[in-house]
Amino acid sequence: MFEIIAILVTIAAVLSYVNYRWVRMPTTIGLMFIALLISLVIIALGHFGIGIRERAESVLQQIDFSETLLHGMLSYLLFAGALQVHWQDLAKQKKVVGVLATIGVVGSTFIVGSLAYCFFNVIGLELRFIYCLVFGALITPTDPVAVLGILKKAKAPKSLETKIVGESLFNDGIAIVVFLVLLGIATGEHEASLQHITVLFVQEAIGGAVFGLIAGWLTFLMIRSVDNYQVEILLTLALVTGGYALAAALHLCAPIAIVVAGLMIGNTGRRTGMSDKTREHLDNFWELIDEILNAVLFVLIGMEMLVVSATGMALLAGVVAIGITLLARFICVSVSVLLLGRSRTFSRGAIPIITWAGLRGGISIALVLSLPPSTTRDVLLTATYTVVVFSILVQGLTIRHLVTRYHAPVPA
Repeated sequence: MFEIIAILVTIAAVLSYVNYRWVRMPTTIGLMFIALLISLVIIALGHFGIGIRERAESVLQQIDFSETLLHGMLSYLLFAGALQVHWQDLAKQKKVVGVLATIGVVGSTFIVGSLAYCFFNVIGLELRFIYCLVFGALITPTDPVAVLGILKKAKAPKSLETKIVGESLFNDGIAIVVFLVLLGIATGEHEASLQHITVLFVQEAIGGAVFGLIAGWLTFLMIRSVDNYQVEILLTLALVTGGYALAAALHLCAPIAIVVAGLMIGNTGRRTGMSDKTREHLDNFWELIDEILNAVLFVLIGMEMLVVSATGMALLAGVVAIGITLLARFICVSVSVLLLGRSRTFSRGAIPIITWAGLRGGISIALVLSLPPSTTRDVLLTATYTVVVFSILVQGLTIRHLVTRYHAPVPA
């Protein structure tokens, strides 16, 4: 394990240096781009009898990407993101965030699943409808990590940033719950009844939010009772690590729990329970954790190309899936904005910007890798990887131009 961590951190550091000195892309996008190029070079060398690919694959196969992200990195990334979101800003956008993270997730799941079922079967890939819905659930959660810095540099309105961040923080958890429910139905572990699905959803989502609120509040009380930044930072680490593990053990939605706990510490805790010195150290610590883990994560995403066994049909399915996921997101965002637009004003260009800023990332890859080994999994893995690479490289590199085009001068 130490050797694997050493390899990943070293690669991430070297590629960060290369990106900063010569490539000059946004950090996370640049890291994935360079890692992807290296993967393609390794694959090409394999055709000439140079067996580097086998060695690289042997290292990657020792890393359970799904387990590493969902039960390792994700808790820290979500907490670091939630720390930076202000209650007041989120409260102003609560209706939009709530609709996009719930109705939007469910709607996108069924739109993507239904269209994928039709198109995949047309091109000769016979996938069961339930597994197409599973694909819809795993490809729906958005990952704004790579795009937030670009939005800030493009001077996007704060309201748009809050919508994108807030949606992503909560739709990750909701999408994971929907994914687990649908996968349980597909494998026969769960009943396909409305009552059973409702109970599972309430237990996971609502239970996770309540657990996160309680855990965050207890941690806040302890932080408020001491004035030592080392102890207070250690308490937040315990909250993230222990809280995530305990929520998962109780069959609650751990991502939602950590987001709620992070919002509690980042607002109430920061405002009334910390000194200025503690706030500064806390922010610096979690910003560093966030940067390091994101660097490693996007390097891993680029290197996962080596373990994707793509066929011509699967690649075609991936290309089709790009259009399907963008169409589904456009529909869900448009409906949400049009419905809520009767009671509030949205920034100019809100629909295309929020649609295009919905990047897919590591969570989608982690979820598809958690599927039982089968030909269906291989097809969905290729399709998912294609969508993720497109969204990060194409959408991530062009969102700034889209924001600049609209300027979005009217605050929502």
